[in-house]
Amino acid sequence: MAEIIPFRGILYNPIKIDNMANVVAPPFDIISEREQLEYHESHPHNIIRLTLGNTHESDTSTNNRYTRSADCFNKWLSEHIMELDKTPAFYLTAMEFPFENREVTRYGLIALVGLEPFKKGVVLPHERTFSNIRSERLELMKACKANLSAIFSLYSDNKNQILSTLKDAIFNKTPDLDFIDYNSHKHRLWRITDKAVHRYVSEALKDKLIFIADGHHRYETALNFREWLSTNDPNFNSSHPANYVMMYLCSMEDSGLIILPAHRMFNKVHASARGTLISKAAEYFEIAVYPYKGTRSEEARDEFIAALKSNNSKNCIGVFMKDRPELYLLTLKPGVMERMFGDKLTEVLRNIDVTVLTRLILMELLGFDQDRLDNEKLIAYSSIAEDAIDAVAAGRHDITFILNPTKIQQVRNIAEAGLIMPRKATYFFPKVITGQVLNKLD
Repeated sequence: MAEIIPFRGILYNPIKIDNMANVVAPPFDIISEREQLEYHESHPHNIIRLTLGNTHESDTSTNNRYTRSADCFNKWLSEHIMELDKTPAFYLTAMEFPFENREVTRYGLIALVGLEPFKKGVVLPHERTFSNIRSERLELMKACKANLSAIFSLYSDNKNQILSTLKDAIFNKTPDLDFIDYNSHKHRLWRITDKAVHRYVSEALKDKLIFIADGHHRYETALNFREWLSTNDPNFNSSHPANYVMMYLCSMEDSGLIILPAHRMFNKVHASARGTLISKAAEYFEIAVYPYKGTRSEEARDEFIAALKSNNSKNCIGVFMKDRPELYLLTLKPGVMERMFGDKLTEVLRNIDVTVLTRLILMELLGFDQDRLDNEKLIAYSSIAEDAIDAVAAGRHDITFILNPTKIQQVRNIAEAGLIMPRKATYFFPKVITGQVLNKLD
């Protein structure tokens, strides 16, 4: 049973911060090193100083990016740059953004959700995580004792009754936050303190499954933090704040819920492996070739991407390598995944594109082992196919795989079956912005 409750959030003080756009940032795990530097330089109170502090060669166990984040957080609280709300609230957010030549609005409820191990079947993951990222996030949570960003999660509500109730609660009310971010996306946030609304929403959500969309590392870190506290803090008990985690809850039926593809770009893929990939793939895939050179390269790229999108009902994967002036479109032949992995993978998992890529192309054809797949330093992601192709053409990566987006029903089916997708199987767009609300864990 899911436990969803209001809480006293920590928000930036509008008296001290006149434009929220200056202090918010994307989630830590999609920020590049260049962007990290830019956010640090953009404003002395940007949330990046808490979520992704800089490292220094002189760092020690008592003076490092995590301790500096904690010092900064405590200083902002003492100086009232951020303030703790006096009354427990649900925080309803609305994000407006353009998508495919139309304006879209996505709503999200920021609330606390009771932590449950995945095996309980209340909160369900759909992706694998990296162990070193979990350990880094745990050190940050130990230092700051706070949820610094909300985990993006989903629930199903066919008639959108929960969202309708929340929207009724803020009807004709001025937003508590209203700003346009660095991507020109409009954000609004309302505090909902009505206890009757709290009771209705909590009751309506208690029998729902909660699906993690983005934030698997943060959820697993919250579980690890609670376990760490239980053995290191004599005051820890069942009512401790660390038994909850802050989530952004969005209805699967929300018209603004968008999934983009997560294209993969790999480094240190040996030339011999690249040279034989397409000939090996011919046994398993129908292969279309698009010459990618000279004056027609941009036109060929557009044709290639259009062909990939038009085949989104099939297992269709695009490939581009830095030393071959061709784009390849690989369409899986019937029965391949059943023949290769029928005794190892269930049908719901083996027939999604990211599984075809990971198990068949990366592991079988390229010979990647689990250690190679676990090394996040050798892989980069992009939701924009043109950018992924350009990065390989410029020599920044060895090979890229261009994918169609995973469908929301596939995510749901796999999570409900208690299964896990390969990492970065989904790219929910836009990401939940960090800095609107924080949650203290002490």
